[in-house]
Order: sequence, then C-alpha cells, then structure tokens
Amino acid sequence: MGGKGMTWILVGVLALFVVSNSLFIIKETERGVMLQFGQVVTPDLKPGLHVKIPFVNSVRKFEGRLLTVDSTPERFFTLEKKALIVDSFAKFRVADTLKFYTATNGEEERAMALLGQRINDGLRNQVAVRSIQEVVSGQRDQLMEELTEALTDVAFEEYGVEVLDIRVKKIDLPPDVSESVYRRMNAEREKEAREHRALGQELAEGIRAAADREVTVITANAYRDAELIRGEGDALATAIYAEAFNADQEFYSFTRSLRAYQDSFQNSGDLLLIQPDSNFFRYLKDPQGGK
Repeated sequence: MGGKGMTWILVGVLALFVVSNSLFIIKETERGVMLQFGQVVTPDLKPGLHVKIPFVNSVRKFEGRLLTVDSTPERFFTLEKKALIVDSFAKFRVADTLKFYTATNGEEERAMALLGQRINDGLRNQVAVRSIQEVVSGQRDQLMEELTEALTDVAFEEYGVEVLDIRVKKIDLPPDVSESVYRRMNAEREKEAREHRALGQELAEGIRAAADREVTVITANAYRDAELIRGEGDALATAIYAEAFNADQEFYSFTRSLRAYQDSFQNSGDLLLIQPDSNFFRYLKDPQGGK
C-alpha cells in the first residue's frame, strides 16, 4: 500500500472520529444541557439527534423520569412538645435543566440531599403546629398537601425541579417513649379486661341465680301437680274398689284371697307359720268361704 492510500485511511479514521464525537442522542427519558468550556450554551436539549463541536462542547444528561428522594427519618416535636419519628419520601422530576445543573452540577444525589433537607424542614414546621392526633390521623393528608404546595415553588426556583408529591411513610414514637406508652396502654387494656370480666361474672351469677330459681319453681309446681294427680288417681281407685266391693262383696274377698295365696306361695322354699283354723285358709277349705 502506497503513501497515498495510507493518507486516505488516516483521513477516514479522523473523519469517523470527528463525526462520532460530533453527534449525540438525547433519549425520550432524558434531559440534557450543552456546555462550551464549562458554560451552558444550550440549556434544554430536546429528545433526538444533536450535533456538537468536538473538544469544545460537552453534554450533560439527566434522568427525565420521576425520581424518588427517600428522606432520613427525623425526630420532630408536635404542638404538645411530644417527640415523633417521621419517615417520608417525595416524587420529583427535573423541570428546568439550567437551574438544575447550576444548583447541583447535574448530580442527582446532591439534588436528593438538598431536597431531602428541605422536606425535613417543611415537615418540622408542619408538625410543630399540630397535635399528635392531627399528625397521625386527623390532618395527615392536609399536612402533606400543604407541604407539597409550599415546597414546589421553592424547589423549582432553587433547584429547577418539580415536586409532584410528598408522602409520610411511617410515624413512630421514639424508642424511649414507645416503651412507656406500651406499658401504659397494656395497663389500661388489663384494667378494661378486668372490668369486662367482673361485669360478665356478675351477669353470669344473675343468670345462674334466675335459672336456679326457675328450676325450683318448676320443680315445686310439678310436684304439686303430681300430688294432685296422684290424689285424684287414688280417690278414683278407691271409688272403683268400693264400687266393686259393694257390687259383690263375696267375690271381692275371694279374689283378694287368691291374690294373697299367689303372693305368699310364689317360692317353694317359703314357710308360712299360721294357725290352721285361721281365716286366711277359709277359701282353701271351703270355696264358698265358710257359708
């Protein structure tokens, strides 16, 4: 290969190098600025293919999608001077690339640190004018809405970012306070449990006494009714016996004697000591009963 061919190869390589360093792409999910010797010349590069001057211009790209800043849990004091540990996070995105680059040098971590400090300061101010109940449940949504609204303008002016939402993940009592609160709550629940048990025992005793009383009344009424029925039955039986006896006294005596014989001589080993001329044997001696 001659010297002329080598020259063309070198020219081609140099041209390829210049073109590769002159063209760059901004993706749809990115934001960017073009610098010229460290100074911003194009503050907001749109998505697409762009051209720069090699060794003169440089490009800084930023994330264009939503970013999350997870703040460090902080101790805040409520209106009653009660301490709370509040853990929060925020959603933001780069809105003004020039302000963002100027304030953070294009570093997302630095932007998150600055924004996290702002969020904690805002939370401290919001918690300080509310009670524990309002912070935890009563005005929690209102607190986050007011903080988001107040921080949006400040974050945009200072850092070039748009704060879309701030949320409180968790609110806890400090460890030194949690134990005492737990013990107090446990004591209150035990007291309430004892009161419920005492009330239940009192009700149970009342129900048991009423049941025992009802059993006694029912048993007494049943015994009374049984005695009345038994008395009526005995009276009816006596009347039947009297009527039968009056109808044929001799036959009645005969059947009673036969029943007495049957009951007396059921077993072969039974002995009966009685006078032979006793009235007990009169139907054995004479079927007519001695007539």
